Amino acid sequence: MKIAFFDTHPFEKKAFDEANHENKHELVYIESRLTESSALLAKGYPCVCTFVNDRLNETVLETLKTSGVKIVALRSAGFNHVDLKAAARLGLKLVRVPEYSPYAIAEHVVALIQTLNRKTHRAYNRVRDGNFSLNGLVGFDLHGKTFGIIGAGRIGKVLAKIMVGFGCHVLINDIHSSDDSDGLSGCRFVGVEEIFRQSDILSLHIPLTPETRHFINADALSMMKKGVMLINTGRGALIDSKALIDALKSCHIGHAGLDVYEEEEGVFFQDLSGEILGDDMLARLLSFPNVLITSHQGFLTNEALHNIAETTLGNISAFEEAKALINEVV
Repeated sequence: MKIAFFDTHPFEKKAFDEANHENKHELVYIESRLTESSALLAKGYPCVCTFVNDRLNETVLETLKTSGVKIVALRSAGFNHVDLKAAARLGLKLVRVPEYSPYAIAEHVVALIQTLNRKTHRAYNRVRDGNFSLNGLVGFDLHGKTFGIIGAGRIGKVLAKIMVGFGCHVLINDIHSSDDSDGLSGCRFVGVEEIFRQSDILSLHIPLTPETRHFINADALSMMKKGVMLINTGRGALIDSKALIDALKSCHIGHAGLDVYEEEEGVFFQDLSGEILGDDMLARLLSFPNVLITSHQGFLTNEALHNIAETTLGNISAFEEAKALINEVV
């Protein structure tokens, strides 16, 4: 099948080319994001493959339909950027990659935590400038700290086991679980208010839905311990950025590690080093010495990229061969 890949990056092409040796699809890589203005580039392609910051609203989906597109393959787990009602009305099939590597995300959480905690990014820059002072680099032991996890999916479970290994007291809040029957020994399931009030470090691992948008808002932040470390590798809009900035300014939040940001579209995955950053909230977050932002790279391991490519092309092959679409979004 002829596939138009939108918003493609060099690190993806190798993985997809390698995974395509058996599938024999025709892969056409397009650098631009899928938007209202670029959707016409899909003309003549029965399949388009999109990334997390592509725009799949009603207008774009209608253009894809009239251009001959029959299936949209998301090379991501999340689908909050897709107008599902419009896709269903237009008869467009939609498939995704529900999981790729929970270890990639969970281990990136640890990287954010330890970088913020032990200030390795600051130490690295100091030493390169010949400054070997230890002032301002004091961290804390993870051992004995209370670690909160919101969401006990595959990523949350892997992270829980890692943090138990660090000697943390792990608390979990999950809408679908209330016990440790999934083998999470050493962890305790609690209500959302308790996890807010007790956690020294809190990590978010829930999907973005209308109900979870700004799950972390001013009220939630006010319930948290003074000095808490907040980590988000899920979706940016789980956190109200303005409320987070206010909590950072008042020193109520001790550290924030963000791999996602609610207005990341048009910013993340691009080199804007020669331009003025027009997002005032993002610029303000970057100004805090106790905030670490990475550009949605939690998934970026060789293993995860391989799994994303294999699953995505497998989804497309299943559609082409009229097989059951086990990863269909409905």
